[in-house]
Amino acid sequence: MARISPRDLFITALAPMVWGSTYLVTTQFLPADRPLLAATVRALPAGIVLMLLTRTWPRGSWWFKAAALGALNIGLFFFLLFFTAYQLPGGLAALVGSIQPLFVLFLGALLLGERIRPAHIVACAVGAAGVGLLVLRSDASLTVIGVLAGMAGALSMAAGIVLTKRWGRPDGVGLLGFTGLQLAMGGVMLLPVTLVVEGLPGSVSLPNVAGFAYLSVIGALAAYAVWFRGIQRLPTMVVSFLGFLSPLVATVLGFVFLGESLSGWQIVGAVLVLGAVGLVQGADAVPNLRKKSGTLT
Repeated sequence: MARISPRDLFITALAPMVWGSTYLVTTQFLPADRPLLAATVRALPAGIVLMLLTRTWPRGSWWFKAAALGALNIGLFFFLLFFTAYQLPGGLAALVGSIQPLFVLFLGALLLGERIRPAHIVACAVGAAGVGLLVLRSDASLTVIGVLAGMAGALSMAAGIVLTKRWGRPDGVGLLGFTGLQLAMGGVMLLPVTLVVEGLPGSVSLPNVAGFAYLSVIGALAAYAVWFRGIQRLPTMVVSFLGFLSPLVATVLGFVFLGESLSGWQIVGAVLVLGAVGLVQGADAVPNLRKKSGTLT
């Protein structure tokens, strides 16, 4: 296992920090009750642009692999993300999604042969508790379909992280081409479903256009490029736990832009979230130190 680079950690963390703005943008700028449209517009244009610029096309077994990764990381995950955001309050959606590192833990052990350490289990519990304190409110209400969609989205992204680590990139394909390939594949899968189920909106406002542009260029193209880079360079559990930064950023943005309250318990939750990220980073760094000193065989 390679040494964890603080630079790689910081760059990768930018992706979930950007994704923390998704709930704010979805609820304040996008058309209401159109999760499929939001997911498609976020993925497809950015994917097509990147594929054309990099001249990247799938070959051989990568037709299947690109389709699978495009579905897990982009198409299915985007839809479930937006669907959950419309079904549940932002806090509950984030709390349900916090189960993702647990999925990564077991899928990583199954598909990558990674060791499950006690610190990983503890970090999962600490992180989920932190997210709960950050985002839960006494008046929050939930729906069964919203909870199931949130859990399915967490599983989809977890499987995408692990399979991206397992398969790597196609030979000769750069990071931007790899990102564009998945965004385009996911967007193509979503497009016909969007047209059949939701159709196109009768009108689109300037704030709608701004929201879609932000999610496509910043939330998809830029964020996923650094995310896939991080998956290649960092342990899967470290990457997964960086996802806890999303509800942390969402809470801060809600406080700053929506006038939402920020209680003492939420501050405790923020500390627990950061502690969970640090704990899992430390758990994966210790074996590296032991290998370097020759005490680990």
